[in-house]
Amino acid sequence: MTQGISARSMAIALALTALSALAVLALLTALGPDWSVYAPATCTATHCFCEMPRTGDLVLQPADSWSSYGYVLAGFLMIVIAGGRDRVSAMPPLAARTLGLTAIAVGLGSVLMHATLTLWGQFVDVAGMYLVGSFLLVRALARWRSIPDGRAVAIYAALCAMLIAVLILMPEVRRWLFAVLLILAILVELVFARPLRPGARIGYYLGGILVNATGFAVWILDQQGLACSPHSLLQGHAAWHLLGAISLWLSFGYYRSERLPRPAAGT
Repeated sequence: MTQGISARSMAIALALTALSALAVLALLTALGPDWSVYAPATCTATHCFCEMPRTGDLVLQPADSWSSYGYVLAGFLMIVIAGGRDRVSAMPPLAARTLGLTAIAVGLGSVLMHATLTLWGQFVDVAGMYLVGSFLLVRALARWRSIPDGRAVAIYAALCAMLIAVLILMPEVRRWLFAVLLILAILVELVFARPLRPGARIGYYLGGILVNATGFAVWILDQQGLACSPHSLLQGHAAWHLLGAISLWLSFGYYRSERLPRPAAGT
């Protein structure tokens, strides 16, 4: 992050994002376009955000679907950057790649949710959100409690499994549970982990929180129909996706800005 994004890294990430979009289109073609044969997402009992579903189309909510690829692009960029040489960042390549994969999972899950408005699409959408929230919390705990990478991975896997089990058993609490998870991760990071990250640029993290809060405000306006044009491709929920991707990218920048400890004098 300290050296910016090279044209090569961006080109690779864009190519991988395009390939993922083609793969998703192939999957949707194989399963659809009659999404009524599947159990509907729970939001269909009221309305699934502002964008009017294009009944009969392969992608029911195009703006909300395609905007989700902002997460996918950010995730592939994280993975590509993790493979480069950065001798000063304290963020392990494994952690950077894991965050990238979770960002991709969020994006693809959101695409499947908005393209199909099915219950299984909703499941993979929320599961991806839990993966990201779990990463942020475990990353903070690992720094605070000096947890080794191997044990942190095990804790991460266990937490994700527990949250997905709750999602299966009590899907109605999915949004509140994610909010609690995210708030807890932020508190642990700012209060306990941040002082232990030498050189970490807190502005990245606070900027991510601000961007995410702005996106949530837009989400509320869209969800409540206070700023809504159902047939437009300019959708508040799509803006929420893009702002969420930016927020996650800023969090990545924060983690990457942490410096390795200097070797003791005389060693």
